[in-house]
Amino acid sequence: MPLQLTGNQITGNDALTGFTAPKILWVKNQEPEIFTKVKHCLLPKDYVRFKLTGQYATDKAGGAGTLLFNINQRDWSTEVLETLGIDPAWLPPTFEGTAITGTITSAVAQLTGLKPGTPVVGGGGDQAAGAVGIGAVVDGVVSLSLGTSGVVFASADQPIIEPQGRLHAFCHAVPGKWHLMGVMLSAAGSLRWYRDTMAPGLDFDELLAPVTGIPQGSEGLLFLPYLTGERTPYPDPLARGAFVGLTVRHSQPHLTRAVLEGVAFGLRDSFELMKNAGLADVEQVRISGGGAKSPIWRQILADVLDVELVTVNTTEGAAYGAAVLAGVGAGTWPDVPSACDQLLQITGSTSPQRTNVYQQLYPYYQGLYTALTPTFHGVAG
Repeated sequence: MPLQLTGNQITGNDALTGFTAPKILWVKNQEPEIFTKVKHCLLPKDYVRFKLTGQYATDKAGGAGTLLFNINQRDWSTEVLETLGIDPAWLPPTFEGTAITGTITSAVAQLTGLKPGTPVVGGGGDQAAGAVGIGAVVDGVVSLSLGTSGVVFASADQPIIEPQGRLHAFCHAVPGKWHLMGVMLSAAGSLRWYRDTMAPGLDFDELLAPVTGIPQGSEGLLFLPYLTGERTPYPDPLARGAFVGLTVRHSQPHLTRAVLEGVAFGLRDSFELMKNAGLADVEQVRISGGGAKSPIWRQILADVLDVELVTVNTTEGAAYGAAVLAGVGAGTWPDVPSACDQLLQITGSTSPQRTNVYQQLYPYYQGLYTALTPTFHGVAG
């Protein structure tokens, strides 16, 4: 049966190469002799689950990330599977993140020292579990992860699909919840590249210290952080990084601040798309990741996003969130929000400094990709 809705409406996402479905089709087209031998398709963590429990299973957040899911129904999409010629028997049953999917077998217990019969829950992918670990499990609380890549993650009580596919829409690891997600590929990775290239041997504290003496907007210097292509809002592997607006008055601290501001503008793209897609008002942004350790970067982000940023008392991210899901599944807490309320405390806050500088510069930043795309694609080719 052909698709009656567009794939974006069913799966919540456009087909990017990183998803499981395009990878399966690549094997089908490029390695047909292997494709004919397929019996099961599992995500890596679900293969580990199978080895631990002997059961085939996946969580609904992970399933949604394959591009084979109907995110409204929170299960595999019959229409997508039929259209792509993928046998539904290959795919495992799906479970909510807190559901028990099996138990540790006696043989595995002997090998690992784990207790036989220990329950193994559905869990979640890295971003969904990370959001649980920081408490982004209710409407209004947004997770901002400032690692090598930058991720904006917002929980929702219903699926919200960005019409042009510029955001990812998935099932959350929290039962009955969904989420919107924007991903920029080079966030703190941009700063690492800049440090390693322009100031090798300098630690990050030394590199960032002079930034406080540079005014907001870096005196008209803008930085595009597309050093490894981009994902949100432009799914373009040929996008490239750039400094725009350089003059003889700019010094190294100007360039450093421009990198921090450029990443902040890139993350604002995701926030703006979420607002336009219908996400409820953002009440609080919880920031994590290596870049969040920098007070000056937290302040720039608060100013560019015009929102309070808070830190919480966990640094383990996805591992902590997975433990919370397991605890709920084992009955330690009645539900995920209750567990987060009990376990997580706010440890710091950064309020925005009201300013017109970033409001004036952001439209110029937004216009750079469109203006430079022909150049990006030309030099990449």
